[in-house]
Amino acid sequence: MAKQSSSAVFRKRWFVALLVMLSVTTVIAFVIRATLDSSCDCHLDVAAEKRFQSQSVKPHTGVGTSPNPLSFMKSKTVLLVSHELSLSGGPLLLMELAFLLRGVGANVCWLTNQKPSGTDEVVYSLENKMLDRGVQVFSAKGQEAVDTALKADLIVLNTAVSGKWLDAVLKENVPRVLPKILWWIHEMRGHYFNMEYVKHLPFVAGAMIDSHVTAEYWNNRTHERLRIKMPKTYVVHLGNSKELMEVAEDGVAKRILREHVREFLGVRNEDILFALINSVSRGKGQDLFLRSFYESLQLIQAHKLQVPSIHAVIVGSDMTAQTKFESELRNFTATKNIQNRVHFVNKTLTVAPYLAAIDVLVQNSQVSGLLLFT
Repeated sequence: MAKQSSSAVFRKRWFVALLVMLSVTTVIAFVIRATLDSSCDCHLDVAAEKRFQSQSVKPHTGVGTSPNPLSFMKSKTVLLVSHELSLSGGPLLLMELAFLLRGVGANVCWLTNQKPSGTDEVVYSLENKMLDRGVQVFSAKGQEAVDTALKADLIVLNTAVSGKWLDAVLKENVPRVLPKILWWIHEMRGHYFNMEYVKHLPFVAGAMIDSHVTAEYWNNRTHERLRIKMPKTYVVHLGNSKELMEVAEDGVAKRILREHVREFLGVRNEDILFALINSVSRGKGQDLFLRSFYESLQLIQAHKLQVPSIHAVIVGSDMTAQTKFESELRNFTATKNIQNRVHFVNKTLTVAPYLAAIDVLVQNSQVSGLLLFT
């Protein structure tokens, strides 16, 4: 009883601390802690936790330095399951979580459920980036995946589609791992509400969703269409990375990046530059963005408005895939004769320069609760 009481007091202390510390890392820490606590096998040694926190504060760091809110994950084994590995929002967010967990000493393993059949430069690059940071990467199929799932303290399924991995690989072991699964959901498209994907959703420890709108949508649709109940759900709003904040706070760096990117795009400093930063795909809003941009040009011309020249940049292009949708976007700019004002930039992990260069960021949320930078 004393051990349970001590554990409860410790969790309550963390709950108060997490409410005070308003950061994405802190909120994710709260969600992960709650998931771990819901599993009967996951009890922390409070005394050891306190010793680690006291040792982790380095001397001369200043008054009021707080311990890392993820420090309770030290030495824990976390399995991250991604539906794919690409320069799109979901996998990149999961990679960021992997690096945060590695930073506090967690043992992090990564599985990619769907991989291209041949060699893929993006997959190769991202896997090596994770290996360099100490993340173990191995096949999503086979006994190693099963053994890792069974011994893991926490399993994070990323996106609704990852649910297919459970039955395909774990088979009869699925009930043993459900109590330690945190399901991170980003999607709002109707075809994801399929029992093939989410039949185990009511039985996992918790769901983490990017916005209240998306959470409400999932709660209503799973009840009305599938007649299943959502697990305990945590809303975690996506935030800015350390890199973005450093650029935002450094006036000199921001000015240099702005000048460099605008010179590369052929945009003058006095021009107004709009941007949409997202993987180019149907439903992400690039078509609406371009139509609105073209209509704005028409209004400026019709009313003879004296305004600076305006340009648009779409960051998230991938012409190597030769998608029909991207071809439609490029054909639209050619047909409307605005190709000299619309600029396409390939998918990239480095979006800070483009944020520094633009004047207006357009965020689209047709099928996601919040824009995912890619």
